[in-house]
Amino acid sequence: MAKEPLDITEIARGHYDLVFRFCARRIGADSAADAAQETFLTAQRVIGKYRGDAPLKTWLLGIAHNECRRVVRKHKLDPPTLELRDDPSTNPESSWVDRQALTDAMAKLSQEHRDAVILIELDGLTYEEAAVVLGVPPGTVKSRLHYAFVILRRALFPAEVKA
Repeated sequence: MAKEPLDITEIARGHYDLVFRFCARRIGADSAADAAQETFLTAQRVIGKYRGDAPLKTWLLGIAHNECRRVVRKHKLDPPTLELRDDPSTNPESSWVDRQALTDAMAKLSQEHRDAVILIELDGLTYEEAAVVLGVPPGTVKSRLHYAFVILRRALFPAEVKA
C-alpha cells in the first residue's frame, strides 16, 4: 500500500503557530516569523526524506531548531528574555520563585541546558521528542535537564543548596 504524499500547505496550516512560538522562545518574536517561514521552506524541500519515525511535529521542530541556530550564528543574537506568563490561578505574592529571578537564572544557563528546559518544561515535549529535536540521545536530554535544574536551584535558592 503506497503512502499518501504529505501536503506541505496543510502541514504549515496545522503547525505554523507551534513553530512560530518555538522560534520566538529561541530568537525573539521579531525574527520568529522569518525563521518559521524558512522552517516550512526547508520542510518542503526535504519532505521526501520524512520517514515517519518521529511525529511530524517533532520533525518540524527539529528543522526549526536548526533554523534558529542558523539565525543566532548569522546575526550573533543573544537568547531572548523568556516571557513567563502570569497564571491567573496563582497569587503572585505566593509564588515560590520570583519571575524576574527565574528569568535571570535561565539567562545564565548554557544554550544546551536552556534548550532542554524549554523543550521539556515550556514546549511540553517528552524526552524522546526533545532528543529528536536536538539530535541527541534521550539520556543526554535527561542529563542536561538535571544539570540545568541544579544550576537553577543554586541560583534561585543559594541558602538551601549545599555546595
